Amino acid sequence: MNDYNDISEIKFHLSHPLMKRVVELKENGYADSSKYPDAPASLDEAMENYGLVIDIADDIAKNIVEPNSESVDLEGPHLENGRMIYASKTVENLDAMNKAGLNGISMPRKYGGLNFPQSVFAMLSEIIAAADAGFQNIWSLQSCIDTLYEFGNEEQREKYIPRICAGETMSMDLTEPDAGSDLQRVMLKATYCEEDDCWYLNGVKRFITNGDSDIHLVLARSEEGTSDGRGLSMFIYDKRNGGVNVRHIENKLGIHGSPTCELTFKNAKAELCGSTRLGLIKYVMSLMNTARLGISVQSVGLCQEAYREAIKYAAERKQFGTVINQFPAVYDMLSRMKARLDAGRAILYETARYVDIYKSLDDISKQRKLEMEERQEMKKYTRLADALTPIAKGMTSEYANQNAYDAIQVHGGSGFIMEYKCQRLYRDARIFSIYEGTTQLQVVAALRYITNGTYLSLMKEMMEGIDSPIVADGIAKYEEAIDKVKSFESQKALDFLGRSLYDMTGNLLLNIILLNDEKRAKESGLDFLDKSAVVYTNLAASEVARCYAFVNNFKIEDLDKYKV
Repeated sequence: MNDYNDISEIKFHLSHPLMKRVVELKENGYADSSKYPDAPASLDEAMENYGLVIDIADDIAKNIVEPNSESVDLEGPHLENGRMIYASKTVENLDAMNKAGLNGISMPRKYGGLNFPQSVFAMLSEIIAAADAGFQNIWSLQSCIDTLYEFGNEEQREKYIPRICAGETMSMDLTEPDAGSDLQRVMLKATYCEEDDCWYLNGVKRFITNGDSDIHLVLARSEEGTSDGRGLSMFIYDKRNGGVNVRHIENKLGIHGSPTCELTFKNAKAELCGSTRLGLIKYVMSLMNTARLGISVQSVGLCQEAYREAIKYAAERKQFGTVINQFPAVYDMLSRMKARLDAGRAILYETARYVDIYKSLDDISKQRKLEMEERQEMKKYTRLADALTPIAKGMTSEYANQNAYDAIQVHGGSGFIMEYKCQRLYRDARIFSIYEGTTQLQVVAALRYITNGTYLSLMKEMMEGIDSPIVADGIAKYEEAIDKVKSFESQKALDFLGRSLYDMTGNLLLNIILLNDEKRAKESGLDFLDKSAVVYTNLAASEVARCYAFVNNFKIEDLDKYKV
């Protein structure tokens, strides 16, 4: 057995063949190497840089963030005179990250960023999430700057991006008391003042993560008389200008260190980001895809920590004179936890690589006209990233909940005691399948890719070189289930059976991607994925069979019987 730990398993994804293309595009031919002393001049140099920074993040996570996590959970943020005050140890965490230069991860060097790919940012973020998911929420929201970079003008980039790279914080202010998942109902009012040549925001935002941040991206209604998404625009609010107060900090079940705020906007001065009317239709969709990938990262990190806590306890706890990890009922749970972790990590980084390629090509297209092959490549990976994001977010967030649940079960009665970390992981995990789009909304997002054959084609393509009769049988069942649902020619039936199709899709995709990772690891002389590949294949097959049976036994005339 190879001496592989959680950090080396994360770093394993740096060696994926697609990373060569990712880095080549992100570094744009390594053009920065002659301008910046820290810029790599080759793939090897880039990989060495990534590895060093991952080690720095791991050191901070293990020696500062994780030891502070219990204190942060107990203290939490508090409200003083309309301002949110972080827990004292959260301030210590942020200071450590700032001193290490772990900000502006994905931003170009000319703005003070590190110019790292999203997949490497995900690795850093996973490490922080394993140490404290609530703190990862705060730190990883720096990714909001990607939306400003993509859609803001150059003046705004030069004004705001260096501040984020220097350690200032961000938030995305989307939801309101009457507009949660249905963002078309956002009513925060944006009014343009010709005399002052700026916009003013008035209204209330609710459930805003890190809501008293330095720089906010705000969704607001700019078009008077509208009531749908076409009247919404995106704005940049700078806390230095005032006009926004924290009215309330939510008392939550978990992620206590991450402040969730209710904000009041009173003539808050703001700048338009991009064009009017595209706030929800274009910009929030981009912002949410980034956020959903971030929750997938958070989920995998917590999956890792839940597994680590469970396996540590199971190796020490004795019952009936035997260490409990020797009992089949226990090692079955532990093996499933590890399989879910490895499969979730597999789809996370597969998705992140797709995002890297299309975003880098999009960035390059603003500097020069893309070649035909590049345009085709960008189109391909945009579609794949959009398709895989709801699978990654939904599957990994559900797995985080299951791993946290199982960690408590392995601990037995001790897991129900507040002194043990697994109870906090359980509380923290519960929000993952809710915020940034519930699992049910991920099903909705995935349905069109299910019915148009995107996932099925991807599965068959990825199965080349993989010999697994179990998975092949699952794909056949999946194709049959899709055909049956489509034969009903009923949107209601599709919506109702969507979760079953989604679960089949997720289990098969994660299985196939994991098997490809296992194959690649074996070719490198590594066997750390061997057990998980076997366990997850059987686990996924049972889930596919369950969903197949439900779809196959469903009759359209029974649909109303499920209504309560």
